[in-house]
Amino acid sequence: MDNKQFLSGLTAVFDTFYADDTLVDHLTKSIQYSIQSGGKRIRPLFLLETLQAFGIPISEAHFKVAAAVELIHTSSLIHDDLPAMDNDDFRRGQLTNHKVYGEAQAILAGDALLLDPYLLLSSADLNASVIVALVAELAYASGSHGMVAGQVLDMDGEQHTLTVDQLKKIHALKTGRMLTFPFVAAGIIAEQDDEIVALLRQLGEAVGQAFQIRDDILDVTATFEEIGKTPGKDVVADKSTYVKLLGLDGAKQALTEYLDIASQMLTEIEHKTQLQGEPILKQIERLRID
Repeated sequence: MDNKQFLSGLTAVFDTFYADDTLVDHLTKSIQYSIQSGGKRIRPLFLLETLQAFGIPISEAHFKVAAAVELIHTSSLIHDDLPAMDNDDFRRGQLTNHKVYGEAQAILAGDALLLDPYLLLSSADLNASVIVALVAELAYASGSHGMVAGQVLDMDGEQHTLTVDQLKKIHALKTGRMLTFPFVAAGIIAEQDDEIVALLRQLGEAVGQAFQIRDDILDVTATFEEIGKTPGKDVVADKSTYVKLLGLDGAKQALTEYLDIASQMLTEIEHKTQLQGEPILKQIERLRID
């Protein structure tokens, strides 16, 4: 399968899951508004591409796992845009959820998107032990051990000058855990041993750091049309970013270093398994900035 087929399969899972007539209509509309707003879908794509690179034929169950991580990511975007947090009016080139449906509805849509993935995972046609492992890994990536904790530290850091190590910790939790999940989940589904899963985790961690550094760079270099949200928000909020701490050139160098680490990790995994990593490498290389 190619990326277009992956994206089509994901959309089918979203549409089927939220087509249930027993659901509350205006809640579903609010959820679907954010799900259908586009985005890179980098997390589910990494998961599906890694599975396919291990020689696993992609099935509906795999699309459900990939959809689960995207739902939680979408939840984080809805909540992140709220007035109490980043207070943004635009996301992916359109009005943010709370600007269309109100703050209360947006909060509840985000809440649902944090929980619905586990119902989706429970329905996947996979061995029970695999589902349990995936549930544990996704909860680890998204809650108090991951994304939510990172968001708290990110807000705490506003109007404070952090060290690079403190910034790395925030990125590792807020962004890195959810970008690590796709690689680890693929290893779990493909029944790789602990050594390979550990290497996949390191790969995801490097990609996660690179992705956030890239976001820091684009916040000061890209236009609204290019990133689909208000640029310069980090400067206004006086956040510590790689650009603020290292300068633009230093941030670009850090991005290159993490992408090189990710490439090296992928090569190591290829040497130790039957993984055919070229499609994954192409996705990683798209994160580079000249």
